[in-house]
This record gives sequence, structure tokens and C-alpha cells, in this order.
Amino acid sequence: MAAAFTVPAHTTAPIRVPALAWALVLLGTLALYVMLQENGALLHHSWMVAHELFHDGRHALGVPCH
Repeated sequence: MAAAFTVPAHTTAPIRVPALAWALVLLGTLALYVMLQENGALLHHSWMVAHELFHDGRHALGVPCH
């Protein structure tokens, strides 16, 4: 005898994420990248100021940068 499958009468609505939340995620990801990884390879050479600013903090967190 075949098993019967039932389909729920209602479906759940998709989760709607506000645009501001996506913008904050993007901004946070960029900030983390600049603080932890940017060595001037991707961003313009003037971003080396950011590299030097976060240099000691990266080493304190154990993130290699050179």
C-alpha cells in the first residue's frame, strides 16, 4: 500500500528583509575587509593609510597581513 502525503493548506510567507538591512550588511562587510585584509592590492594606493591605521590591531587579532 502506498503512503499518503498531505500538503499543508497554508504556506509560509517569504521573509522580507528591509533594504537598509542589506545596506548595513554590505557596509559592515566592506569595513571588515578594510580592517582585516586590505593591503593596497584591491583598493587604491591611498588606502594604505587604512592599512597602517589597522596594522597593529590585525596582529593583535592574529590576522596576518604580510
